[in-house]
Amino acid sequence: MVDLTEAEELVAEMKGIPTRDELKILLEQNVLVVDFTKLNGDKRVMTCTLREDMKPKATKTDTMSQKKVRDVSEAVVSVWDVNAKGWRSFRYARVNTVDIVDDYKQEWYDVDIRKGPQ
Repeated sequence: MVDLTEAEELVAEMKGIPTRDELKILLEQNVLVVDFTKLNGDKRVMTCTLREDMKPKATKTDTMSQKKVRDVSEAVVSVWDVNAKGWRSFRYARVNTVDIVDDYKQEWYDVDIRKGPQ
């Protein structure tokens, strides 16, 4: 019998994408363009990250900003969409491609130059 991690590694290798754990590490260190298929079958391309200097600080009123809430389901990856400036999620099993963004935009950062980090 194949366990979940072995199956996930096999799927990741077949699709040419990082494993879920590798994806989370990449998100914490980079901005990524993730191409995935939504549950309704629509294709979606999202520019997202989990970098501390780009996502908003955790608050009690915004539960998605709290890591323990974002990590509830292993099937779902919750990320900060740098263009929509909001928390979004996608199912890892529905990821088609993952690319690292080389050129960052200043507006992606969670920093007001006049006030410093938020």
